[in-house]
Amino acid sequence: MSVELSALLVASRRGEADAFAQAFDAAYGELRRVARRQLRHLRPGDTLTTTSLVHEAFLKLVDHPINLADQTHFFALAARAMRQILVDYARKRCSQKRNRGRPLTTLDGKAIPVEALAEEMIGIDSALVRLEKVDPRLAQIVEWRFFGGMTEEEVAASLGVTARTVRRDWQKARAFLYRELQTIEHA
Repeated sequence: MSVELSALLVASRRGEADAFAQAFDAAYGELRRVARRQLRHLRPGDTLTTTSLVHEAFLKLVDHPINLADQTHFFALAARAMRQILVDYARKRCSQKRNRGRPLTTLDGKAIPVEALAEEMIGIDSALVRLEKVDPRLAQIVEWRFFGGMTEEEVAASLGVTARTVRRDWQKARAFLYRELQTIEHA
């Protein structure tokens, strides 16, 4: 699928009308799996819809020219796009919470109570940005595992390291993020 998907995205950027639909179809199932997993991690209960997140992420990927190395690279970029969408959404919700007079909006047009977790999402993103400054590989592993739903083996293959190394790095990254989030919570 990686060669096909990459070729379809290139064709779509060149303006071939049916290429966009074919690329979307080729990636849709896996993007839904990633989005579903991401939303499950962030919000048990009321959530943004999986479909909304997939559509927004796919549009973001297609709008920005990318050269894909392989399928894993595409889905790593999709994970980053989903992270950006969720953080932007959380920031908007926090802003709207402060400005109660304005109506709330959502990605899919349905009113969804996300305010309680919007600040937590922003905190996670801030902690991840700090981790990226300390150790970019650890931040990448978190993004791929947490936001992208990639397995240890998939991350290891992408980074050219062993699954055991990814497991150790994942533990270090989680410990760092836990400390950072505790610091934010107690501030």
